[in-house]
Amino acid sequence: MPSTLPDLFYCNERLDPQHVDWMTDSTPLLQGMDSIRRRMNEDGYIYLPGYLGRERVLKARRVLTDRLLKLGLLDPDHDPMAAVPSAKKDTFAGGHLVDLFDDPAPIHDVLYDGPMTQFFRAFLDAPVRHYDYTWMRQVPPGPATRVHSDVVYMGRGTHELYTAWTPMGDNDLNLGGLLVLAGSHRFDGFKKGYWRSDVDQFCANRVNGERDAWGHRHGGSLNATASQLQKNVGGKWVTSDYRAGDVVIFNVYTVHGGTDNRSNVLRLSTDTRYQRAADPIDERWIGQHPVGHGPAGKRGKIC
Repeated sequence: MPSTLPDLFYCNERLDPQHVDWMTDSTPLLQGMDSIRRRMNEDGYIYLPGYLGRERVLKARRVLTDRLLKLGLLDPDHDPMAAVPSAKKDTFAGGHLVDLFDDPAPIHDVLYDGPMTQFFRAFLDAPVRHYDYTWMRQVPPGPATRVHSDVVYMGRGTHELYTAWTPMGDNDLNLGGLLVLAGSHRFDGFKKGYWRSDVDQFCANRVNGERDAWGHRHGGSLNATASQLQKNVGGKWVTSDYRAGDVVIFNVYTVHGGTDNRSNVLRLSTDTRYQRAADPIDERWIGQHPVGHGPAGKRGKIC
């Protein structure tokens, strides 16, 4: 990688170059899972460029882009693999994989078999279960996914839960991709407040309790600029010039989001979650039709 990064943006905010760096490649540590675990404990993420296999991921990308073309979301005058968006106004930024694609098998081959499953079995040293809900992201040109920690969306099961962010193609720095605040999983300031939040929990004993719930008002994201968060939490924002086959794995506390998509094409990626099979699991994300953040996932409490 070059020694310095070009200008990067988050929600139209230029990131301070002094507080941004390249992700650390953890591939050399794969021969010893204790070293990988120490890296996760220290940085809150593991970056494995090329680990999933470039051709396997590009095969999955072809399935994704062909389906998006059939849905009218890609410009038919371009190769679907280029992911040039159509002029339709109803493009969407994400959804449940099985609701979007007829045959997700080549995508599942990347996410739930082969190197991905092998990694988690070794990392967790136990049989592994993944969430049945697969997050598919189609990020159009424009501002990024706002920064957050996953625990506020999926904290009802074990908190020894890990996310794999998988770019479904080559994501150069102009197209953008995952942005992680390294070391943020150890920030004491979130332990008694933000990380105890549940976006689907509301005060059942208050008028308009559900409407006024924290998750309803904020969507789970941290209400601060990237520079404010870095100043408060410390550490550096890290990202990479991602390629098909790369994967980034992080825990439920790690603060992350995305850099802005400053290209003219869709940014395609998936988010998938993994844990020990024997541990409690968040009921919102399992089953043939996971309820997610819908009405069935809401939970009232006495405030």
